[in-house]
Amino acid sequence: MSTLTRLVILLLVLVGGILFGGLAYLAYRHPTWGQPLIVGLTGVGVLAAVVATVAR
Repeated sequence: MSTLTRLVILLLVLVGGILFGGLAYLAYRHPTWGQPLIVGLTGVGVLAAVVATVAR
């Protein structure tokens, strides 16, 4: 695995973590939006689906 590939994977993991934290925080601040864990995991799932589609 090349260094560039590892850096891209690291970047995607960091973006996923930021997305999860941001969505969980927003759901925590606005309880009517749903459970924070579910909202955060949904956002990360959407990011993973987009990355998997682009990677093909």
